[in-house]
Amino acid sequence: MFLAKITGNVVATQKNKYLQGHKLLLFQQIDLNGNFIGKENQIALDLTDAGIGDTVLVVKEGAAVQQILGHKNAPVNTMVVAVVDDIDIQE
Repeated sequence: MFLAKITGNVVATQKNKYLQGHKLLLFQQIDLNGNFIGKENQIALDLTDAGIGDTVLVVKEGAAVQQILGHKNAPVNTMVVAVVDDIDIQE
């Protein structure tokens, strides 16, 4: 898992039948201070109702996504699994 910031929505009127009813979001990976890592956006399936600007936890592993969805039929390997409320680091 890693931290990311939601940067946008993906609208797809036609998509795989196992993705219907699920939201697709654009995200960019961030470090513990909220700074972007790299410059590329990626796409993740969202079941947490995250929105643009939210800090989230993302899992990028097909087996984990399949376990969460409960089937192996969706062509997905990246999913938002939590919306992060706060990060507290002890130094």
